[in-house]
Amino acid sequence: MAGRRATRADAREAREATILGVPERFMRPRLVLAACVGILVGFGLLMVYSASSVTALESTGDAAYYLKRQLLFGVVGIVIAIVLAVVDYHVWVRRLLVPIWVLTAALLALVIVAGTDNDMGATRWINLGFFDLQPSEFAKITIVFTAANVAERYFEEGSLDWSGFLKLMVVGVGVPLVLIVVQPDKGTTMVLGLTIVVMGYLAGVPKRYLVALLVAGLVGFLAISLRDDYSRQRLLTMLDPWSDPFDTGYQLIQGFYAFGSGGLLGVGIGFSRQKYSYLPMAHNDFIFAVIGEECGLLGTLGVLAGFAVFMWAGFQIARYAPDLSGRLVAAGCTSLVIVQLLLNVCGVLGLFPLSGKPIPFLSYGGSSIIASMMIVGMIASVSLHSSLPETAHDGLRRSWQLEGERGGGGLSLVGGARGSRGEGRGAPERGSSGFTLVQGGAPSRGRGSGGRRSSGVGSTGRGGRGRIDLGPSAGDRLRGRDRGPRTR
Repeated sequence: MAGRRATRADAREAREATILGVPERFMRPRLVLAACVGILVGFGLLMVYSASSVTALESTGDAAYYLKRQLLFGVVGIVIAIVLAVVDYHVWVRRLLVPIWVLTAALLALVIVAGTDNDMGATRWINLGFFDLQPSEFAKITIVFTAANVAERYFEEGSLDWSGFLKLMVVGVGVPLVLIVVQPDKGTTMVLGLTIVVMGYLAGVPKRYLVALLVAGLVGFLAISLRDDYSRQRLLTMLDPWSDPFDTGYQLIQGFYAFGSGGLLGVGIGFSRQKYSYLPMAHNDFIFAVIGEECGLLGTLGVLAGFAVFMWAGFQIARYAPDLSGRLVAAGCTSLVIVQLLLNVCGVLGLFPLSGKPIPFLSYGGSSIIASMMIVGMIASVSLHSSLPETAHDGLRRSWQLEGERGGGGLSLVGGARGSRGEGRGAPERGSSGFTLVQGGAPSRGRGSGGRRSSGVGSTGRGGRGRIDLGPSAGDRLRGRDRGPRTR
């Protein structure tokens, strides 16, 4: 018996294990997330320098030009991420959502009016002189906030009906999406569409609506891809890049050469041949091809494994979030990163049309690295502001106070200041939930004052507060009614 009790105690202690004073269920994914992001960002800086050194030396005379800029943007992103992590995510999702949404919509509209395409074929940037801002990268976070807010109001608070839920989703999510599609930025649109589906599934949206949304998204993607020559050519290039190997299929084919040269172990970091002006955008959209050439198949699998660990940590944080909005913010931000990674990798491998989306944390780009770090900050905010799950009974127990022993050693619990509103001495409580104490499936039958039987509900103590009589003694309650006192 003693051994069994010790085993149970050990199991209970293991379940309540802590790391640095924080329950393990919260701290472990938090530490894994931080370590994983640190490794990915550090490796990304190394690969940006390796992939861009030749181009930077030819164009600026400084081989580390792009590395320095990426490092600067990374530091800015880290500072913003720390601020986002420290501030409770409810501030952004609830109190400041409207101004954030308005600012996002204004920036997206400004792109259409006064944006630049940077010779990329699509207008996605706002030239700030020292920096080309890409609002769609930050709009992804705003749309996740909006979807989480609306879903919480419908599924958890019940303050919206179904029609109100649909209207707010169409306006709050649909309007920014339309502004992104107009640029056109099909890559960001696909990332957001799949992320919204993931969030809808976790929130409890009926599956038939999610399937309908996926089908509608696929039809819309095909319609947009076949509408103009620019988008249609990318689709045709994916199907047969060798049809025009010196023009439209050139970049994709050079990426294939990079993977083929890398083999299993790669040619070594810094020894890529494709970066010598053979592979366009080697430090941005096609950095995964350079990783394949310099680090080989094992290196590319290592990158995918790192993002898999990131996904595990993000969804673990979402699992233990304190409310629905926290779960959706953590899961949505995690999905943004993973879906964008897969979109880039599949494009570079020729499995999907090229989207122009960079790999988070790895590819060069100021907007990309800052937005990626902001996403990490929001996931960390959910983790830092999570706590042990609390039920309605936990809140009720906090209102109880220990009054003292009664009679044969029994303890009396009296309603505390919270929710206890007696109408005078001896008056029963009103407005409280009332307590019923059961023993063996039946109400307890301790004697109240004056010889009357008391069910434990409505009996009074000092100050007219409601009191629960737990019985004559703790020992008797543990032994049960049918057993007599045990003698030693």
